[in-house]
Amino acid sequence: MGNSSSRVTAQDKAILDLKTQRDKLHQYQKRVTVLTDRETQIARQMLAAGDKKRALLALRRKKYQESLLAKTDAQLEQLEKLTSSVEFALIQKDVVFGLQQGTKVLKEIHAEMGGIEHVEKLMGETADAIAYQREVSEMLGGRISNQDEDEVEEELAALEAEVTAERGTAAVQPLPSVPDTELPAVAAIEASAKQPPQRQPERQAMLA
Repeated sequence: MGNSSSRVTAQDKAILDLKTQRDKLHQYQKRVTVLTDRETQIARQMLAAGDKKRALLALRRKKYQESLLAKTDAQLEQLEKLTSSVEFALIQKDVVFGLQQGTKVLKEIHAEMGGIEHVEKLMGETADAIAYQREVSEMLGGRISNQDEDEVEEELAALEAEVTAERGTAAVQPLPSVPDTELPAVAAIEASAKQPPQRQPERQAMLA
């Protein structure tokens, strides 16, 4: 009887597993931030170069990663709350499925998105980079919601406005002011020009 109170139940284990899975997601979110920051930079560079298509691809890729991680985290959080508040047997299958989905999402993002070298391919001109860009575009086609697409378009428009403003500011940089004082060499030349020419001494008369 005394050992029953310290016995770890399936419910306790499920709660611990859910918390562990969420911790992994949060750690991965921090690592992904490095990639998403770079994707934003690439989008800005592409807009500055007039390549709106690649800028949009970089932002769509970024949005996909962020939204997938956020949605998975929200699902795990909800399951964690349910596990603590309702009869565990009623949601046990959902918890198991949620844990499997969390693991699947991490593997999926890692496999499809890759590391920083894959991000750099978004602005590459080689055949390999162009093939990768096409692959990412096709993959994202059916995986981003309409709401996410709208948010991507809004972010693209905001970045485009920033790039245009920066370009305009650079174009109207004031020229350096002209000094008021005359340069020494110019002043000396003008002063000498105002002086009357000196008369040459008369040549001595030659003997007849």
